[in-house]
Amino acid sequence: MNVVIMGCGRVGSRVATLLDDEGHQVSVIDTNQAAFSRLPADFRGGTILGTGIDEDVLRSAGIEEADAFLSLTEGDNRNIMAAQVAREVFGVREVVARIYDPAREEIYRGLGLDTICPTRLIGDLVREKLAAAVER
Repeated sequence: MNVVIMGCGRVGSRVATLLDDEGHQVSVIDTNQAAFSRLPADFRGGTILGTGIDEDVLRSAGIEEADAFLSLTEGDNRNIMAAQVAREVFGVREVVARIYDPAREEIYRGLGLDTICPTRLIGDLVREKLAAAVER
């Protein structure tokens, strides 16, 4: 699978590394050159300096051949915009955006955008842990 990831923070670099280890073709976009130092020395994928909202940057990352696009920066607005560009302009089949704000996540999910909300996920996990502790 050919995957383009926007964001080389902790999550983006982790996902890029896992996919690369599985043998997928991975390109990572970030606005900060130093972010690429989070990738392991044996990372076989590509790194592109720029913003994933810029169509030329996306083309450099291989978006036209991508099977999936993951927008994993810390900025909800950037993630949403880039995900929409990947889907609407380039027709990428699988597009996932990380959205921190649970209210926004519901809105964009309702519009058909695949989202992951770490705020909601962690909140649910903490509640489950607490519930399990109370049952003991």
